Amino acid sequence: MLNRLFGALSGNGKGNVHMVAPSTVAEWIAAGTAIVVDVREPGEYASEHIKDALNLPLSTFQASQIPEVPEGKKLVFHCRSGQRCGMAAAKAVQAGYQGEINRMEGGMIGWMSMGGAVIR
Repeated sequence: MLNRLFGALSGNGKGNVHMVAPSTVAEWIAAGTAIVVDVREPGEYASEHIKDALNLPLSTFQASQIPEVPEGKKLVFHCRSGQRCGMAAAKAVQAGYQGEINRMEGGMIGWMSMGGAVIR
């Protein structure tokens, strides 16, 4: 079962979960087409976060909390390093979420390494 579930999350194009580079997320944000969901805990989010990111901590994450994604927009999950957003994506898929989920590679570490802006 884990292979079936996580196989769709590996970023290999299967299922509705895909890995994307932080630079791609930055392009989507600049174009106004990204809906960014930060699944880190509230303290982590408070210390630094991507502007306008919605905080849905993994510890309390429910697929029903995922915002509606209008046509033409991209849903992006991220965390600190890219692991927890995979768990959140798995929870969403397991709960029956049908929309596309994009996981940002490297999480906030990757974002900040490429010079992405944060709110502190």
